[in-house]
Amino acid sequence: MSQFLIADDHPLFREALKGALTKQFEPLEVLESDTFDTTLAVLDKHEDLDILLLDLHMPGNGDLYGLIRIREDYPDLPIAVVSGSEDLQVVSKVMGYGAMGFIPKSSSAQEIADAINEILEGEVWLPADIKDKVEGISGEDKQLAAQVASLTPQQYKVLSYLHEGLLNKQIAYELNISEATVKAHITAIFRKLGVYNRTQAVLIASKLQLEAMESQQ
Repeated sequence: MSQFLIADDHPLFREALKGALTKQFEPLEVLESDTFDTTLAVLDKHEDLDILLLDLHMPGNGDLYGLIRIREDYPDLPIAVVSGSEDLQVVSKVMGYGAMGFIPKSSSAQEIADAINEILEGEVWLPADIKDKVEGISGEDKQLAAQVASLTPQQYKVLSYLHEGLLNKQIAYELNISEATVKAHITAIFRKLGVYNRTQAVLIASKLQLEAMESQQ
């Protein structure tokens, strides 16, 4: 029996996709998650998953961080990003950071099934109209991915709050940890990212925000 994981915070979309996939793949067990943390929990319990269908904007995902982190922790797991955006810059980043496919949410059930079948065969899948337009990521982006992959999920949460401009005591409150722990996380973040202050760390965090990338179009 095949095992697919749908990681998306919209229950109606998960249900619709689950129904479509169940008709296309037989027999099939579809697992579901709605946050980055619950996705990690499912991945930890199910080592034989055939594919992860990942929404970039899930709570806790941090846009590109979730993809980078999961690719680092589960290098053999095929990941297909399922997104409502078809922005070429976003697609290029996603594929450069290790996804094996980019499936628009507007795709038909048959198109999604065809994409998954190709990915399960070890092929990379992209919509035909953008396949030849996707560019490779730069060496700087590859270095960024390696640095970000070294952050724990908790450290990335702290980095995200730094990006939002929160003070240490505010971050401590949001995460229900002590200010001393926040400072320890920040020290580790600076070391892992190779930066020396909050401004530099925030600039790196900005590069992982898909909304900012899309708004530049």
